[in-house]
Amino acid sequence: MMPIARQDGYSIAQSGRESLMQWMPILLGMLVLYVPSLYSLFTGVWASEEQAHGPIILALSVWLIWRQRDEMLAAASSSGSRAGGWLTLVVGLLLYTFGRSQQILAFEISSMIFVTAGIIWVKLGAKSLRTVWFPFFFMLFMVPLPSAVVSALTLPMKMAVSYVSEHILYWAGYPIARSGVILQIGQYQLLVADACAGLQTLLTLEALGLFYLNVVRHTSGFRNICLALMIIPISFTANVIRVIVLTLVTYHLGDAAGQGFLHGFAGMVLFVSALVLILSVDTMLQMIVKRKRGQS
Repeated sequence: MMPIARQDGYSIAQSGRESLMQWMPILLGMLVLYVPSLYSLFTGVWASEEQAHGPIILALSVWLIWRQRDEMLAAASSSGSRAGGWLTLVVGLLLYTFGRSQQILAFEISSMIFVTAGIIWVKLGAKSLRTVWFPFFFMLFMVPLPSAVVSALTLPMKMAVSYVSEHILYWAGYPIARSGVILQIGQYQLLVADACAGLQTLLTLEALGLFYLNVVRHTSGFRNICLALMIIPISFTANVIRVIVLTLVTYHLGDAAGQGFLHGFAGMVLFVSALVLILSVDTMLQMIVKRKRGQS
């Protein structure tokens, strides 16, 4: 029995080394392509507050794919057409070439999605790619939208956040007034900027909610649908909380505190409050589902 066990162990190790050798050129090629791109992103647009969610979404997507690697490998098949995979890979490489050479950020970032999906399709098959569809869908949230779309949708969102924040603070007894997206509290004027209540912030919080849904994977369809529908009002509420926190910090501690370190900390308040709201709503839905099951 012992010699057979050694042989089996040797075969498994040899198979693992062969698999690693097959993927090594692909990994090296990906590094050659995207290390310069990632460096440009980390030192450029991803360093800004509006796009700071990009590296977070990329890291979470890679983690999700790694988390589902066994399921993906188990679904691998040598049969089936690979034409779609090659087409996806070619589209990704064209997007990368055009985006990198013309400095079109949306194309360069999108190419990561197409190239990675194409490689998995070609190497493992379409069924394996379907098992990890969510991480690739999730990566779409790190692709910046066209500026015209962002500008058209951001202003009404900022108006709504400013309006709600003003009324809440006025109800709480603070001397506050509003003119458009400018809040006047005491001697201070605050402009509700795109980063505080813009479309990108809403999309980031939407991504956070979808990530939570994917990780918990509730068996109740009612619970999943209700939580998914509640993500948008939760995101709006979290934006309102952020603006209120910044306004109160400026009113009580001064303009320097509001625009300095505490302004960056308010971004943490945004995501923490959104996560707390998601967990609270999910807990409430869990109670409703349990009550319904108890009555049936």
